[in-house]
Amino acid sequence: MLSWELARTRLALPLLLLLLLPPPPGPASCAAPYDPTWESLDARPLPAWFDQAKFGIFIHWGVFSVPSFGSEWFWWYWQKEKRPKFVKFMKDNYPPDFKYEDFAPLFTAKFFNASQWADILQASGAKYVVLTSKHHEGFTLWGSEYSWNWNAMDEGPKRDIVKELEVAIRNKTDLHFGLYYSLFEWFHPLFLEDESSSFRKQKFPISKMLPELYELVKKYQPEVLWSDGDGGAPDNYWNSTNFLAWLYNESPVRDTVVTNDRWGAGCICKHGGYYTCSDRYNPGHLLPHKWENCMTIDKFSWGYRRNADIGDYFTIEELVKQLVQTVACGGNLLMNIGPTLDGTISAIFEERLRQMGTWLKVNGEAIYETHPWRSQNDSVTPDVWYTSKPKEKLVYAIFLKWPASGHLFLGQPRGILGETEVKLLGHGKQLNWISSKPDGIMVELPQLSFPQMPCNWGWALALTNVT
Repeated sequence: MLSWELARTRLALPLLLLLLLPPPPGPASCAAPYDPTWESLDARPLPAWFDQAKFGIFIHWGVFSVPSFGSEWFWWYWQKEKRPKFVKFMKDNYPPDFKYEDFAPLFTAKFFNASQWADILQASGAKYVVLTSKHHEGFTLWGSEYSWNWNAMDEGPKRDIVKELEVAIRNKTDLHFGLYYSLFEWFHPLFLEDESSSFRKQKFPISKMLPELYELVKKYQPEVLWSDGDGGAPDNYWNSTNFLAWLYNESPVRDTVVTNDRWGAGCICKHGGYYTCSDRYNPGHLLPHKWENCMTIDKFSWGYRRNADIGDYFTIEELVKQLVQTVACGGNLLMNIGPTLDGTISAIFEERLRQMGTWLKVNGEAIYETHPWRSQNDSVTPDVWYTSKPKEKLVYAIFLKWPASGHLFLGQPRGILGETEVKLLGHGKQLNWISSKPDGIMVELPQLSFPQMPCNWGWALALTNVT
């Protein structure tokens, strides 16, 4: 497979050099506002929908879902690092001459139903979804003409997975459709050749990565473009600023697309639309720049693992805490699932998604379209986090433990007699409260039996007119 691809891309190289030229200008009345410099690109306002959304679902799916052992980095750990447990797994389960490419025909996706996925994603309460269109293994989930014989149309599913999900998401849900794309590929011969030249050569981005990215954006119009995998190469090797200038100025999603910060070595947490800073990033305090906490329900892998134990999955209580803490500190939560090789979202993932949706039906008012408050968490009572809606004069206190006393002390808000109102979301009736000196209020929670509780894993108080 790779030798054929090398021959094909080398033949196409002179023509594809044109892709490094600036794209043709738009209409004369639409002067391009963004230059291909980080100073200009970083000044672009983040489209408002992203901050308002707060919660998205990440989907890691690819050929790595076939071995479904250890991690989505299976190929690298087995072939490059030769980690003993991965070598042993292959020795115990596959013939001696079995290659990673031989997993591709087994990636059948025979039970993949994009409409069913859309229903589950809608039920989660998420407002956007990000699918791995191509991971570091290089296998594209659409029929990329630049990934000959190593894509979901030529091998395995023989279906355009990206298109099917895009259509289902846009027709059946209110989610924004996004795509993850790995810039580099572990074992692509052109990338390895460029790497051996200390990235003075640019054969791989010119002939593979750049045309593929343009193709992806034009064909599927993602509103999130989640870049990853710089392979240790700087952004000028990837020609990232020129691509982003086109994306923001000329592309079909120029007004709505959001991008992250993984566009070359040294860019992370420094350049791009919003910051990810690292996998599973959750600083626990307010950041001056919009950020996202991308994390996995499976604590140890992004792709599906057959060898996962029940204790390897976060509980819904832990996931609600992640969401609440992230949003209180100004971030978005991107929560990952890994489907099976045949396209099934396993019961444990579906349960967590539906549980989160159940919680958000009650408490979404305290999450969606909120802003960080002057205090992110309570200084006196643990596991209390704050969000706000300034225009409505609302502050939300989200508490993760129901106090046995039936009284919740909030050390941060200052109540105003005759003006401040306190309600429990999902309950609706006004609650009694008293002021505490010098700050804080004591709220008398309603006496509810377990079936009467508005939800089971965290509760939110709506505080009107507090300072």
